[in-house]
Parts: sequence; C-alpha cells; structure tokens
Amino acid sequence: MGSLLLGATAVLGAVLLFRQGLLPLIDALFHPTAQWLSAIRRVGILLAAVSAYWIYVRWHEKREVTELRILPVRTALGATSGAILAALPITALFAFGAYEKVLFRGFAPGLVGVAGLIGVAAVLEELVYRCLLFRILERVTGTMVALGTQAVVFAVMHLANIDQGATWDVVATLVSVTLLGLLWAGVFVLTRNLWVVAANHAAWNFTILLSGVPLSGIDDWQLLAPIESRYAGPDWLTGGMFGPENSLFVMLIVALALLLVLRSALRSGSIVASST
Repeated sequence: MGSLLLGATAVLGAVLLFRQGLLPLIDALFHPTAQWLSAIRRVGILLAAVSAYWIYVRWHEKREVTELRILPVRTALGATSGAILAALPITALFAFGAYEKVLFRGFAPGLVGVAGLIGVAAVLEELVYRCLLFRILERVTGTMVALGTQAVVFAVMHLANIDQGATWDVVATLVSVTLLGLLWAGVFVLTRNLWVVAANHAAWNFTILLSGVPLSGIDDWQLLAPIESRYAGPDWLTGGMFGPENSLFVMLIVALALLLVLRSALRSGSIVASST
C-alpha cells in the first residue's frame, strides 16, 4: 500500500502544483485569453500527471516505463474499438425506438474542445485506476483480484455523478461502471499500455456524447452534440439519468466484450497469480 500511496501522492501532487502554482504564474505573466488558458490548463495537467508517474516508476520501481510507450497503430485500434463498442448498442437503441432523434444540428466547433477535455480525463482516469491502482494491486493479489478491486473503486467514485437519483440509478451505476472498469483493466492487461486503453475509454465517452444523450450522468455538453435526442423508453432500457451506460442492453454488450477480452488475456498468458 505504501507504493500506491506514494504513486498517488506523486501524480496528484504534480497536478495540484501545476494548477495552484504554475498555471496562475503563466496567467499573470502572459495574460492568455480564456480559451488559451483553458487549453494550457488541460495540457499542463496531462503533462504534469504523466511526468510525475514516469518519475515515480523510474525512481521508486527502478524500471523502464513501458506502459507509456507510444504505439500509434494499437492506440488507433483501441480508439476504433471503443467507438464501435459504444456505437453498436446506441444505434440499436435508436432502432428499437428507445431513443428518438429530434433534429440533426451538424458539427459544432465547440466539440473540438470537449473532445480534448474527454481525452485528458480518460488519460488521467486510466493513469490512476489502471496504471497505478490496478497494476500495484496486481503485484500483490494477482490479476483477478486486482481487476475486481479497482473496478469497484472506479464505480463508487462515479456515484458522485448521480444527482438525487433513485435506487435503480445507484444500483445500475455500480453495476455498469464496474463492468466498464473491468473492461478497461482487461484492455490494459492485454496491452500493458496507457495510451491504448485511454484511447478506448475516450472514444467510448465521445461516441456517447455525439448521440445526444447524457454521458455518465453529465448533460452539460448535450447542446453541442450533432444530434438532439430524447428518451422514448423505460429507464432500464435507456439508462435513465446516467445515460446509455446504465441501459441493461448496453451492460450486456459490455459484459460480452469483457468476456472476450478476458478470454484473450488468459490465452496470451497475461493473467498473473498472487505473489503470496
């Protein structure tokens, strides 16, 4: 647990140092516009977190940081598979009549900034939950226990996105986000690469956003979506206030994808046993 605490302190401390120290200094010295300051904030947080993780691994674990290697082809495949995994069930939900298109707005320039924000958020979550929490737990407990533990923590943290939800929303969120946490950790087990799993995660989120429905309980960006959509089915099918991720149909698709990923991991010998 000491390694986990040290790693988390390094990453979160670097982000805090940038946001509270360097970013205000940049603002005071160069007076960038609000748009530029927002972009600097996102890029700076990303660089601070990744750099701190790199230093932590090299200094504390004393090894090459192989999970930060840039693999363009695999990363592109990760993004493509994440987009397809979200698009297929959402398309089916439109076909079933659970979602209805109200109008087509077309591309909004603001989507570029949102895509950047979603990408940075995905990298940070994968860095914390998969590269740190999962990987460090895996060394002690083995792959399977670490998979379950980090997925539950990941799901519990997402409960904050539910604003006055009913019991169904809470239970569905715990189940759906646990499945997603297992899936993304499974992708990490197969690839052992931050950028591949983060690309899969970001593409999943951005595809949901493009469909015009809530993303993980967040509806702030719905007006930027190319499609304005509305629910026309029960919460168990639409996902309710949390969005498609809480749809039983989407959960089934994610569960099937998870089984395929774990099967591939077992066949490739990527599953490790406990060290005790």
